[in-house]
Amino acid sequence: MTAGTLPASAGIGRVALTVGDLDETVAFYRDVVGLQVHSRDDADERGGAATLGTAEESLLELRADPDATERPEKAAGLFHTAFRVPSRAALGDALDRIRAGWQLTGASDHLVSEALYLRDPEDNGVEIYCDRPRAEWPTTDDGRVAMTTDPLDLDALAAESTGAESVPSGSDVGHVHLEVTALESARSFYADVLGMNVRQAMSGALFLAAGEYHHHVGCNVWNGRSASAEGRGLDWFEVVVPDDALAAVRERFEAADVGVGGVPDESDSGGFAVTDPDGIELRIRPASD
Repeated sequence: MTAGTLPASAGIGRVALTVGDLDETVAFYRDVVGLQVHSRDDADERGGAATLGTAEESLLELRADPDATERPEKAAGLFHTAFRVPSRAALGDALDRIRAGWQLTGASDHLVSEALYLRDPEDNGVEIYCDRPRAEWPTTDDGRVAMTTDPLDLDALAAESTGAESVPSGSDVGHVHLEVTALESARSFYADVLGMNVRQAMSGALFLAAGEYHHHVGCNVWNGRSASAEGRGLDWFEVVVPDDALAAVRERFEAADVGVGGVPDESDSGGFAVTDPDGIELRIRPASD
């Protein structure tokens, strides 16, 4: 690891969404995506809350706010949350669940991964994907990863299904893809300050990662977003870093004059929160928390 970069072991932690209908959204992430409900609090002051994930890890926080407005058409925010499953069979299981109770919006072979796309009841983008073996990932002459969008053979994928109703252990949030107002400011924040590497840059999009993963954060300007994030949708997301890297990451944000704040209800964790150029809250959490 060079100075000013995140360790390769860093990755995405939890994602939090503000929603209007908690019941419908919980049912989607439980029955279609295949997450387990860890907790449900209908007395939460904002109208209710739920936490979902694998049997071992929390991956998704949902907070109901019936008074929150829909995300404005031009507002930055979430493009999709990408749930990564550890096997092609688990991706086939996800395809079965989607076909049984929902609708695909896309399916792609990205060379580094195979992915299914859909939208949740609140119109948030969702990706469920499985990585190909890293040794098979194509690279460019400058050492970056080469990704493309090819058709995915759904019949072959369906043949891998085991009929599982939930994602298996080892599933996580592999990456978060954002709609931003400007790639230059997103690159400055996520690469120059946070310390991710640019893994691919293409027309209208940027893909960044800790180490040599294909991407932990994607950013695009495809839909011409021109205003800061607001309304329902992405509330915050986490990057989890090794404990011994936390102080250096904080120092880089402070040196860049990015305001550093605490994380509600987690004051003892050592983690902190910052806001990106589009008003999206990023939480940095130590791996030991």
